[in-house]
Amino acid sequence: MNPLKKLFKQTFIYGVATVLPRVISFFLLPLYTSVFENAAGYGQYTNIYAWIAIFNVFLAYGMETAFFRFYHKRDDKERVISTSLISLLTSSLFFLVLALVVKDGLAEFTNINVDYIEFTTYILVLDALVIIPFALLRAQERPMKYALLKTANVAVNLGFNVFFLLILPKLSANSSEGLWNSMYEEGWQIQYIFISNIIASGVTLLILLPTYFKATYRFDKSLWQQMMKYAGPVMLAGVAFTINEVLDKILLTEILPSDIAETEVGKYGACYKLALFMTLFGTAFRMGVEPFFFSHAKTERPQKTYAQITNYFVILGSVILLGVVVFVEPLGKLLIRNQIYWEALEVVPIILLGSFCLGIYHNLSVWYKVTDQTKFGAYISSIGALITLIMNVGLIPKMGYMASALATLAAYGSMMLLSYYFGRKYYPIPYNMRKIVFYLAVSIGFSALSFYVFNRNLIAGSILLLLFLMLVYRMEGERLKTILLRRED
Repeated sequence: MNPLKKLFKQTFIYGVATVLPRVISFFLLPLYTSVFENAAGYGQYTNIYAWIAIFNVFLAYGMETAFFRFYHKRDDKERVISTSLISLLTSSLFFLVLALVVKDGLAEFTNINVDYIEFTTYILVLDALVIIPFALLRAQERPMKYALLKTANVAVNLGFNVFFLLILPKLSANSSEGLWNSMYEEGWQIQYIFISNIIASGVTLLILLPTYFKATYRFDKSLWQQMMKYAGPVMLAGVAFTINEVLDKILLTEILPSDIAETEVGKYGACYKLALFMTLFGTAFRMGVEPFFFSHAKTERPQKTYAQITNYFVILGSVILLGVVVFVEPLGKLLIRNQIYWEALEVVPIILLGSFCLGIYHNLSVWYKVTDQTKFGAYISSIGALITLIMNVGLIPKMGYMASALATLAAYGSMMLLSYYFGRKYYPIPYNMRKIVFYLAVSIGFSALSFYVFNRNLIAGSILLLLFLMLVYRMEGERLKTILLRRED
């Protein structure tokens, strides 16, 4: 099969695996913004899950990417699987015990209620234990099973959220005693969100347990040391990535006056979610392209294929950027039912563009992954994290959550440019920069016209979107037909 056609097919399936669960989870946004009526509760929820995201990276410690690299690099694949499983199983159980012992210290360090620490610990451990089973599905190119499991996880999570937050209170109100009344605790919105997450993650682990049962459990110390050497910089890069993604919510909570901090974080966090359309696209593309990068690294002239992949990523991302900006107001009102959150819609175009830059960065990062120079990923991500920290600390007191949005764009934009610069030096790839810059410029320009000049007018924005789609079709239509309709070899 034509490699690009195969990539598009797998990216589509991974896209379904990523988008469908998130579409389902989008129902949680109107649910949460309705349950947390004053935005402060949603701000607290946003802050807690920001910390969960950071700890997730430490518990994974780059092992997923290292697994991909060594699974495709070595012939003894069973040993790679068993060594990876033993490593993550051991570290996860160690963290479980340690976190429960020092939960008071963790609560003080993260500024999270100690009552929530146990819940977050169980969520973190369950998520860590499915890293390698899910990575194995991707490495073995089984995207359909991956998609079904990811969708089932979110469906279970959504179902229990709806039950605990909407149905259970009504059942309890109609029964002064009995099962429903004993299950319901008033003011337990956040606890019920945690419980739903734990149930969903537990079900997913149960389904993936055969991966653990089939493993040979032969720990190769030499292989593990090689994997950790590769994974270390990846983990540092992941920490920096996560800081770029979630530190703004934490800093908003810490820097803004205490009487408005959680409310402002709630507004910002809710509208930030609307940028997920770009994040979903970038994640789906990365899910398909990461194994592809490694499996094609030794083929003839892989750089040409990598360049084509990035070109099409930019084209599709440009369409998504403009489309979401044009329809941001109706989307916001559809998904965020409480109007006190709407004032933060102004951050959406900035966050979208930042997420787009991050997606381009992931495509450009192929050079340091296939050449085993992952230290550059750590360096570049650390610079992005430093920009995030400096801009947030310096500008939040003056600009509030708008400072966080601008910091996101500055960090991801800088990382994109740095990766391109170093990539040209260490692993030249013939990107069509004229075409990439053209599509970026037109999409950003049309988005600015729609949002700022035409003030979100749907008619004007739709005309601009239609013009852009016609332009893309005229320039790329024949080439895309050739790729997608070409018969298998």
